Amino acid sequence: MGSLGFLHSPALGSLQLHSSSKPSRKNQHVVKQLVRAARGSQKLLERQTFLSASRIAIHRRVQHGTMISAVVTDDSSTMTSTEEDADNIGILGIDPGLESFKDHFEYRMKRYVDQKALLEKHEGGLEEFARGYLKFGFNREEGGIVYREWAPAVQEAQLVGDFNGWNGANHKMEKNQFGVWSIRLPDSGGNPAIPHNSRVKFRFQHRDGVWVDRIPAWIKYATVDPTRFGAPYDGVYWDPPPAERYQFMYPRPPNPKAPRIYEAHVGMSSSEPRINSYREFADEILPRIRANNYNTVQLMAVMEHSYYASFGYHVTNFFAASSRSGTPEDLKYLIDKAHSLGLRVLMDIVHSHASNNVTDGLNGFDVGQSSQESYFHNGDRGYHKSWDSRLFNYANWEVLRFLLSNLQWWLEEFRFDGFRFDGVTSMLYHHHGINMAFTGNYNEYFSEATDVDAVVYLMLANTLIHNILPDATVIAEDVSGMPGLGRPVSEGGTGFDYRLAMAIPDKWIDYLKNKSDEDWSMKEISSSLTNRRYTEKCIAYAESHDQAIVGDKTIAFLLMDEEMYSGMSCLTEPSPTVERGLALHKMVHFITMALGGEGYLNFMGNEYGHPEWIDFPREGNGWSYEKCRRQWNLVDAEHLRYQFMNAFDRAMNFLDDKFSFLESTKQIVSSADEEDKVIVFERGDLVFVFNFHPENTYDGYKVGCDLPGKYRVALDSDAREFGGHGRVGHDVDHFTSPEGIPGVPETNFNNRPNSFKVLSPPRTCVVYYRAEESEESNAADLVDLDKISAAEVVGKQESFEAAAPVEDGNPITSKVKGLEAEEKAKIKDLGAEKIGEADIE
Repeated sequence: MGSLGFLHSPALGSLQLHSSSKPSRKNQHVVKQLVRAARGSQKLLERQTFLSASRIAIHRRVQHGTMISAVVTDDSSTMTSTEEDADNIGILGIDPGLESFKDHFEYRMKRYVDQKALLEKHEGGLEEFARGYLKFGFNREEGGIVYREWAPAVQEAQLVGDFNGWNGANHKMEKNQFGVWSIRLPDSGGNPAIPHNSRVKFRFQHRDGVWVDRIPAWIKYATVDPTRFGAPYDGVYWDPPPAERYQFMYPRPPNPKAPRIYEAHVGMSSSEPRINSYREFADEILPRIRANNYNTVQLMAVMEHSYYASFGYHVTNFFAASSRSGTPEDLKYLIDKAHSLGLRVLMDIVHSHASNNVTDGLNGFDVGQSSQESYFHNGDRGYHKSWDSRLFNYANWEVLRFLLSNLQWWLEEFRFDGFRFDGVTSMLYHHHGINMAFTGNYNEYFSEATDVDAVVYLMLANTLIHNILPDATVIAEDVSGMPGLGRPVSEGGTGFDYRLAMAIPDKWIDYLKNKSDEDWSMKEISSSLTNRRYTEKCIAYAESHDQAIVGDKTIAFLLMDEEMYSGMSCLTEPSPTVERGLALHKMVHFITMALGGEGYLNFMGNEYGHPEWIDFPREGNGWSYEKCRRQWNLVDAEHLRYQFMNAFDRAMNFLDDKFSFLESTKQIVSSADEEDKVIVFERGDLVFVFNFHPENTYDGYKVGCDLPGKYRVALDSDAREFGGHGRVGHDVDHFTSPEGIPGVPETNFNNRPNSFKVLSPPRTCVVYYRAEESEESNAADLVDLDKISAAEVVGKQESFEAAAPVEDGNPITSKVKGLEAEEKAKIKDLGAEKIGEADIE
């Protein structure tokens, strides 16, 4: 409550995350994911179907005493003023099955609106509260630098650094009644007392009399001496002169109706065994991403993390961009460059836990004090056993200030376009999802196991983000499938725009590892891909960075394994393993995109089947960077088959660009034939035919459709441009025939009112679009498509020649041919090396 009292003071209290010692080798590979065993049995709810569940009682009392719970209890005026809002739970009208849990939704909604009312009363509102970085840490105020730190358990404190020779005798800090330490350093001779880019630390004495140095909680930059192995990080005072500050030049691109996300790690994006820089990524990798028709980049490992092998998920300094890849200004350059290419940029934000590292991170501020004076819970509740990390006390007023300010900082200072929240399942439940096999039973989501403090924080966070940037994209990494996570806060939901469809990649890994091709179930595949909550959008993906970590394999490597070392040359006939691998790689990724969600995600390099695995430098591999890079030379080599997977990735993204099928709510699986091994479905007005049979070709295969007319090939995985055999004619018109009685589905073919016949070779997927009624208008439409300038696709910064002419009447593959040539020219201009005789370095 002391911290709350401080709200009336002009200086606001703040709290930061804990850090931890380096995680074990085992833990480093699971730091960002929940127990994967739980995913195998995960059953999300069927689309447009909701499970009913027995009513459970929600405890009205707060089990763990916290500042916020105390405030809500004591401030009756705010509680009575929000009763009407708290009772308005719109999500119950969408899913009647949730009516049994009305008490739970009313309780957490009341907690949310009451907390907002308190912020309005004491802080000037949510957004003003989330500007804590303007008070805490280092800030310029009235001819000097003011440094503030919330550390109520500290007995004495000093500011030390290069500026005073690390002697704090003359820079002792003062503590106010609310636990905030501060010091003002006036300018001297017109110059700041602390030079820009110089090292600083917070030195304090805790209750046992020991003095320690810690990195300031709100530090905006932290570095380490690269010449000293295992050296501690230093906080850095970052305030560049105007001439050195990056000035943004490009506006944020509009929010796409369907995000096609390229998940990337800047540090490991170089083809060389080293850490790549922000500027190199901007200049060399962003053009590749745009050329493949992605509209969004999701950056991993942006927040500073002292242990590189944690993949960025053991954060030590929450307001600091990782110094491994450059300065904060360099990161701004990257984001501005992405915006100039029409790419939105999302940040992988980690608010689910903090590094256990005491020396470099927030955990160093924990000196045994109570939870109300700490960023973290005490005891077992404050420690994640699987991740070896610290857990935030989301009911603490100063923790809320710190985390919410962190979100606004990255949006305002760096102009990120949204976030992907990591580890949301761990936040939602007191058990953190550990040893939980979520089945879809509503009792698993709404009970005493639910961490309402964390849910309220996420509601506040999503409200703040969308207040600052109304068209922000916010994604939840949640494996549990909690209902309402992807519905607006105004309805009683948690407010995310999308959730990751995390069960999909596990299903593919299970099939590729444990089932022969003959045992693949078309019904199970289509059911797994469509198994998501109605009105809650999902980002589908076949594989992400999770599936590439050492000890696992990418889909390409599972399919082709050691033959990727010797069988990828176009100068020889492909082996059966390689031919199967290329075909299924295209099919698995494409059906995931087309049927699995309202957006799509791909991890850097998987678009062209990057071989092997990811292994960050660590003691176990001799601190090698060999497996911590991306071999772009493989996809650039014209004599290697990697180019075909890359070209198909580009084409399926372009297909969505033209036909906008991902944003369409029309998604109908008309056939999942177990004997034929064929799945037929419609998304938007496109008809998709996936033949997973390893041998059978079906000539004159009848497929159902909605609209009558003439259909032609829009995309064909068997096209030669994609390493196929070219067995499907692209200049063939497919005319529909009516089926049964109009308006009576049971008399139709597979419940579709029309049908047409196609050629379906084995292990191929073909997409058909409804052509114009006259051949002339159709041809004109294709010509117009062909005239789309490559500059629109590659980036609006340089001029390129028009794409190649349409061949065989196929608008997608013809367009891709032109784009592929332009991309290669672009990459060549960037100085990308092409490999010689060896396939993989």
